[in-house]
Amino acid sequence: MDCSSLLELVDLSTGVVLPVKAKPAARKNAITGFFNNYLKVSVTTAPEKGKANKAIIKLLAKELKITPKNIALLSGETSSEKKFIISSLSSSEIIKKISELDLHQN
Repeated sequence: MDCSSLLELVDLSTGVVLPVKAKPAARKNAITGFFNNYLKVSVTTAPEKGKANKAIIKLLAKELKITPKNIALLSGETSSEKKFIISSLSSSEIIKKISELDLHQN
């Protein structure tokens, strides 16, 4: 599935901004689809002391096949709407990798 029209990625000199709609304390860790140009990501970790943000970074790294050190939280530390910056992939590579995922739509 081509997700280029479903995600609003922003290219910066330091990387690509990936908007994420987070669902902490979920039943499973998964990328579940798209919502208003955001990538929907569920993690089982509770949203306390940044633990859910770390879990999202770990899951994104696993699914995008990059190391977690190449992903940083840019904004939305305590919000469900977050922006992560990915420094090791281009926007087209991110679109390709997300398009190849078997999304667990909720």
